[in-house]
Amino acid sequence: MRMTLGPNMAKQEPNYEVLAGAGGVSLGEARTNHQGRRALLLVRGVEDTNEFCQLAETMGIIIVEKIIQPGSIDAKGYFGKGRLQDVADELRLRVDGHPWSKVDLVLIHTNATPRQLVAVGEAAGVEVWDRVRLLLSLFTSHANSLEARTQVRIARLQSDRTVLRELANQTTTGERAGYGGGGVTALQAVIANINRELTSLRKRQQKHSKAQAERRRQRMRSGAVTVGIAGYTNAGKSSFFLKMSGKEVLVEDKLFSTLETTVGRLAASPRVLLADTIGFIDNLPNATLDAFRATLAEALECDMLLLLVDATDEISEFERKLSATRREINARYLSEDQTEEILSERKIMCVLTKIESLKPQELAQKEAMVIDYGYGQPMSISVHQDLGINELQDEMLALLFGQPATLVVIPADAGRDIEGYVADVYDAAMVIDKTVDKKGVITMQVWISDQSLARLIANSKGRIGVK
Repeated sequence: MRMTLGPNMAKQEPNYEVLAGAGGVSLGEARTNHQGRRALLLVRGVEDTNEFCQLAETMGIIIVEKIIQPGSIDAKGYFGKGRLQDVADELRLRVDGHPWSKVDLVLIHTNATPRQLVAVGEAAGVEVWDRVRLLLSLFTSHANSLEARTQVRIARLQSDRTVLRELANQTTTGERAGYGGGGVTALQAVIANINRELTSLRKRQQKHSKAQAERRRQRMRSGAVTVGIAGYTNAGKSSFFLKMSGKEVLVEDKLFSTLETTVGRLAASPRVLLADTIGFIDNLPNATLDAFRATLAEALECDMLLLLVDATDEISEFERKLSATRREINARYLSEDQTEEILSERKIMCVLTKIESLKPQELAQKEAMVIDYGYGQPMSISVHQDLGINELQDEMLALLFGQPATLVVIPADAGRDIEGYVADVYDAAMVIDKTVDKKGVITMQVWISDQSLARLIANSKGRIGVK
């Protein structure tokens, strides 16, 4: 969203155009569809812009030109003062037919400070996004549920508030309130509105978080176990979730197509739940991630965690994403007084996805890299060609339940029919094998948790036992 500050709101500068979350104040229509927008990308030094460009492409934004300036980042304006002025002059003097004639957005290839955003926005005279604001705009366009919209709104308001504070500092420098005056500027009133809206949104999010936590407790009491699906964005988490559960979720070859948590049952075992959630991305500030803490908790506070990594990435990109994923997991699993050795005690399995196009030596190289990161031997799968899915499922169940148990269901002349007890076993466990002897005794080999096994035997009135 764009906010314009006119002379009535600030004495020193005639115009600013800044991204703003509105804070309950009507400052223009929220824009969620950015398809076809044309933008300039400012890059400082030698940096890999592939991921940034993919984010823009996901939103339908066309990057007309990359403008690169060598050297280190300028603390005030990202670009040096002279180079930034050159860009601003060309934007201001453009005419029809100029390559920049329809440019209405400037992208900065960094997590910019509020000072840098204000300086570039003041010079360029068009909307300015850094990496964080690009991601937040992408989140806004993909947020469908109330949960996701609340999270994104909180993140946007927190981010925009820092820019508004910088504007307030710059526009009120040297000013003093008159005698008896409160000295409250229009910008400060907007910031106050943002703070009030943030308070309301956080209360709503807290209620949602408590409801999620209660659902997790109820699932634990029922004997269900949860497998969280985590990983870098576009690693194939939603495709994997659909394959394993059969539950429909949005599956797109786009970054951040999933923003809220979806929980579904493993098709092969009703007592195993899968939780698909938002993907990780490198270099996202903690303040922004905090808005998604409740959503991430659904997948990370689980009995077992699957870390999905796209095996088709180049080696350098593969290592970068693997490293970013490890940092995110460590940040959420470990408190300040814990060490990384605790991770080895958790049930974490790394899964390499999309292996159908890889040569054996390429796959072996990436498997070795995963082992070097301390995750043990990874499983390798292809959802589309059904490679390694059954092996992964067996490994998951073995890690969750240990060795399969052998149950015996005994027939009786009176009371409940034996088929009812067999149905109970199917409800509580994953049945691997089933045989019936001449006396009608049914022997079943199953994967089942200790809690579910104890409940099953207690409710069977002696008709179910462990062999």
